[in-house]
Amino acid sequence: MRRLAPLVALAFLLAGCGGQETISPTASKVEGQVPTTATTTQAAAKGNPQAGSKVFASQGCGGCHTFKPAGTNGTIGPDLDKLPEYAKTANMPLADFAHESIVSPSSYVEKGYPNSMPDFGSTLSDTQVADLVAYLTSKQG
Repeated sequence: MRRLAPLVALAFLLAGCGGQETISPTASKVEGQVPTTATTTQAAAKGNPQAGSKVFASQGCGGCHTFKPAGTNGTIGPDLDKLPEYAKTANMPLADFAHESIVSPSSYVEKGYPNSMPDFGSTLSDTQVADLVAYLTSKQG
C-alpha cells in the first residue's frame, strides 16, 4: 500500500491539471459603466482672465517670466508668450499644461530653465489658479 500512495497522489495531481484549454471566468452581467477619461478626470474650473491678471501681478510672476500682455520681461523662467509651444512639446492641451505648470511646476520643466518655480498649488486657491490659467491661455494669439 505504501508503494501505491505516491502513484495515487500523482494521479490526483494530474487529474486536476485539465486539458489543453484554459478557461477564464467571464461576467454574465455588467453593472454601471466603464470609466472614461472624461469621467475620471476632474473638469478644470472656468476662470476669469481679468482676475487672473491680478493674480499674475500680485504673485510676482512677471519677475521671472516674459509675458507681453502683462508687460513683463523676466528671463529666469520660460517665456509665457510661448506657452502653446511648450504645451505642444509636453503633448498636453494648453489649459491643462498651464494648470499643471502652476500647481506642480516640477512635473514639466522647460529645457534650458532651472526647476525653481514655487509650487503655487499649495498657496493659491483653486479659483485663483483657474483665473490665472484663464488669463495665460486667453492671451495666446
